[in-house]
Amino acid sequence: MASVEIKNVSKSFGETEVLHGVDVSIDDGEFTVLVGPSGCGKSTLLRMIAGLESVDDGEIHIGEEIVNWLEPKERDIAMVFQNYALYPHMTVTENMGFSLKIRRFDRVTAVTRVKQASIILSLDELLKRYPRQLSGGQRQRVAMGRAIVRQPRVFLFDEPLSNLDARLRVQMRTEIRALHNRLETTSVYVTHDQVEAMTMADRIVVMSNGNVEQIGAPLEIYDDPVNTFVAGFIGSPGINLIKGVVRREADTAGVKTSDGVALPIRTDAPVREGDSVIYGVRPEHIAIGENQSDFNGNVELIEPTGAETLVFSRIGGKELCIRSNERCSFGPGDTIGLSPNLDQVLLFDAQSGTRL
Repeated sequence: MASVEIKNVSKSFGETEVLHGVDVSIDDGEFTVLVGPSGCGKSTLLRMIAGLESVDDGEIHIGEEIVNWLEPKERDIAMVFQNYALYPHMTVTENMGFSLKIRRFDRVTAVTRVKQASIILSLDELLKRYPRQLSGGQRQRVAMGRAIVRQPRVFLFDEPLSNLDARLRVQMRTEIRALHNRLETTSVYVTHDQVEAMTMADRIVVMSNGNVEQIGAPLEIYDDPVNTFVAGFIGSPGINLIKGVVRREADTAGVKTSDGVALPIRTDAPVREGDSVIYGVRPEHIAIGENQSDFNGNVELIEPTGAETLVFSRIGGKELCIRSNERCSFGPGDTIGLSPNLDQVLLFDAQSGTRL
């Protein structure tokens, strides 16, 4: 195992700069997820750690060693790609052991490692099958097994679940996290799926336009986002972000929207009368009340999902989503009372998007 240190790393393709002085520290044995929208630079950064892309500026350390100029095979890493890239004419055993064969491991060691990996991944009954005889999830486990037999210092995962259906993705993310807990090897995982990031990571690195926006534990980022980008990207359904102007009276404070609705805030909130802000509140932090409420909303849509119900209204020209654990007795067109949890309301600067 080894730590990974990324120091002021930059990367350009021609005149297009895709990474702008990125700094990330990944501890030994940590499961770190790089997450962000397509084009944010997360896969490029992973490929630079692997040695598949060159470093224009800055340093990448694996353990105590600077690896900028080392070939991929010299970095002692193993990578699991989005595409399984299994050899169709080889069995599961042959696919998993191929990397050991080309490195001239003795047969006893290779067989032992393949057998151990197959038991860990529940593939021991499938070792004689060919890729065409396997399901998508089984093929992905074979690809992971091919990495495990290497016994590398660092595992790299490049969106390994994107080709699987929704049910298999849930199953495989659980298996990958359980595998990490068992092997305790440093892992760097790339995904655009924030649910994967939240459920799998020890720490999340949120990226946007080649920059690191925030690094932290999943719930830390969810509860305390540094700006509107992070707040809006992390969470499903997404946070409600509504623009307005701060209004203060003797013993109350609120944010008045463009359509005249007053959204309540704590009186000790760090904002002044007349400030332009973005009011942020997550769907689960808004209560639906029949009696006393802070403001009213007209129901536009109801989405029952079974265990919970999503209710959609519109405030200040923006869609407002409310998550409720109760079954709804109202329908589209009805007016409902709404009360946000003031301790959970987030305020952002309307110009910069920075958390206040």
